[in-house]
Amino acid sequence: MSKVANSFDSLVEATRNRAKFSGHGDAMGAAGKADARETVTAGLPLDSPGDLAVVNPQKHGFRAIRIAMSWDRAGKGIDLDLGCLYELKSGERGAIQAFGRRFGDYNRAPFITLSGDERTGETPGDDEFLIINGRHWPAIRKILLYVYIYAGTPGWSSVRPLVHVRVPGEQPLEVIPALSDTRMPVCAVAGLENIRDGIRLTRHTEYFAGHAEMDRAFGYGINWRDGEKT
Repeated sequence: MSKVANSFDSLVEATRNRAKFSGHGDAMGAAGKADARETVTAGLPLDSPGDLAVVNPQKHGFRAIRIAMSWDRAGKGIDLDLGCLYELKSGERGAIQAFGRRFGDYNRAPFITLSGDERTGETPGDDEFLIINGRHWPAIRKILLYVYIYAGTPGWSSVRPLVHVRVPGEQPLEVIPALSDTRMPVCAVAGLENIRDGIRLTRHTEYFAGHAEMDRAFGYGINWRDGEKT
């Protein structure tokens, strides 16, 4: 009797000639391109993908946790965006990003909101930022932070995005997740996990051909479809 192929067998066959599996938890997606040549400019000294930082629970809970991005004005004609995938302890999963106008909600689930959509990189200070409602951090299981080139020729070295993770009362993480020669437009920067209501931050800096490929690698299981910004 011939063996009936299950979904795992099909996935193995489909990826046999492409790449190794990502190894992110139980995710079965192909691994992205990891590039260790990024530059840490200040803050927590996480020097390479896979490095960890741990923030212990605060006595009265966290206040607003700010994840910000800015990029170099030299990247003319390039629209660079910040976003995240999230999973709540309730099982709710989703994405927050300007693409599709999914800006989230600070006071209601998922307790994460995106500032808006900066398209030039010329705004002083942070160009785009996510804010996590730290009071509701216990309701969040994990978050994957990413940046992606929405418009313009992919060229990470020309835009040099800078991503900051700022937890009040803690030393910030500031990292340039670029300087890579890859043409892949999506970069998974870092993951935040709820560990006994503290925060475990894992640095990834892994590049993908698209959002769906990144999702498969990290196992969030979100439905993706084409769309446009308005």
